[in-house]
Amino acid sequence: MASQHCEGRGWETWQEFTMTSKFRGAYLQIIPLGISHAKFTKSGNHYTWRKVTTTVHNIIVGKLWVDNHGEMDIINHKNGDKCHLKFSTYSYFSRDIPRKVTGVITTKEGDAKWVLTGTWDKKMEGAKILHVDESNKGKPVFETGPHFTLWEKKPLPPGAEKMYFFTRLALELNEPEEGVAPTDCRIRPDQRLMEDGKWDEANKYKVQLEDKQRAARKKRELEAEEAKKKGEDFPPYTPTWFVRKTDSATGNPIHMYNGQYWDCKQKQDWSRCPEIYI
Repeated sequence: MASQHCEGRGWETWQEFTMTSKFRGAYLQIIPLGISHAKFTKSGNHYTWRKVTTTVHNIIVGKLWVDNHGEMDIINHKNGDKCHLKFSTYSYFSRDIPRKVTGVITTKEGDAKWVLTGTWDKKMEGAKILHVDESNKGKPVFETGPHFTLWEKKPLPPGAEKMYFFTRLALELNEPEEGVAPTDCRIRPDQRLMEDGKWDEANKYKVQLEDKQRAARKKRELEAEEAKKKGEDFPPYTPTWFVRKTDSATGNPIHMYNGQYWDCKQKQDWSRCPEIYI
């Protein structure tokens, strides 16, 4: 399980991510269970959604390829608007374009206002609904205005084929920064060594870090067992920067950011951080 919180100018986004998986030899299916949030300060619009299923094909033999498929509801909790998206499963025999996504945006009352079309890997377009024809045996037909681009994939940076085809954002996420918490993944030694091309040293440190994690977990389990024998309460593990709450938008339990990281960074007070690296 992972919890995440990001802040920007006029927006913030957070989520708790966990998943289940199915392995069927030829493919691996990943079914996300967490809910994502995005909130915009000026408008007050607060959106939630859950990611669709991801399937990785040709796990054992052949060229790996990935498909996202299923249905997704994006809900605006301020006014009740809903965007229902369908990610079409790729089929060799289908006439549809690969990675196709279609959707309709409706109001709280269920009135359709916009249609969305495109693909999840290149571009999405939107068009305003001008008229709805309900005479087609219960399946509405939408008359729309002109389509316009809502989102389009940016070109990959030069040399992307040598950098796992990462976007510029993905490439820069691990850039070193001074003054961060000692638990920040950007100073994880094996990760930094790998980025520097020192593979043997990176593997060595990775094994040491994993052994340290196992030892810490075993120590905690033994302490919990001892407390149980004595009839004492053993405090559960609590994250440093998150607290478990009830999600006000969905009613589900979720780990929310406790709002303390930036204050600690400003004061350079990292006394609450455990020593997790070597």
